[in-house]
Amino acid sequence: MEKQTALVTGASRGIGKAIALSLAQDGFHVVVNCRQSGSASDGVLNEIKKAGGSAELLCFDVSDKASSEVVAAWMEAHGPFYILVNNAGIHSDSLMAMMKFEEWQNVIDTNLMGFYHITRPVVKEMMQKREGRIVNIASTSGQAGLAGQVNYSASKAGLIGATKALAVEIAKRGITVNAVSPGFIATSMLEGLPLNEIVEQIPLGRLGRPEEVAAVVSFLCSPSAGYITGAVIPVNGGVYL
Repeated sequence: MEKQTALVTGASRGIGKAIALSLAQDGFHVVVNCRQSGSASDGVLNEIKKAGGSAELLCFDVSDKASSEVVAAWMEAHGPFYILVNNAGIHSDSLMAMMKFEEWQNVIDTNLMGFYHITRPVVKEMMQKREGRIVNIASTSGQAGLAGQVNYSASKAGLIGATKALAVEIAKRGITVNAVSPGFIATSMLEGLPLNEIVEQIPLGRLGRPEEVAAVVSFLCSPSAGYITGAVIPVNGGVYL
């Protein structure tokens, strides 16, 4: 029997990498997306294959509307994805009064427009097959807001709204749509931040691990989560800003 496929965007490092590894362990053929191939993406593929899983690389920039065509061409050749994880995201922090237009636009283009570019072609195929799981990686910043992250908070809040609306829109086609909302996770996204001060704000007293986010994604993609849709599940150590 042919393996079901999962597309994970921004999967060459951090949370995306952990999700790709977890879904491969669950038995899915994982299409690992990154903007361009390199040692990081090759490393993910090698880890998956060493563990006995199956994966391939598909390079595109989610912020570019041409990425829709790349995804559509892959599906034409191989069939629809069963799982889509919209993980690719960037941040460009600045106080709103000082924020350059490019800092706003780049974050919105990747974090929110990227969801549109990739989800639209994928969901069309899922609807025809009447099955599928979509998981969007949001953020605590999109639920409560964070000073210096107006652009990032706006993009993630928009992603949460899109998750809830799409879940209602396609539920009757047997497709679930959920969001996972990480708090402070130990990835390169935290580089340059005052980690000691951040940890003091976290009730559990530590940063989260990418694998802890990936475990929730894996559950949402499993048969056990078939009755969950439109949910936003926090993985944040108890932080509610």
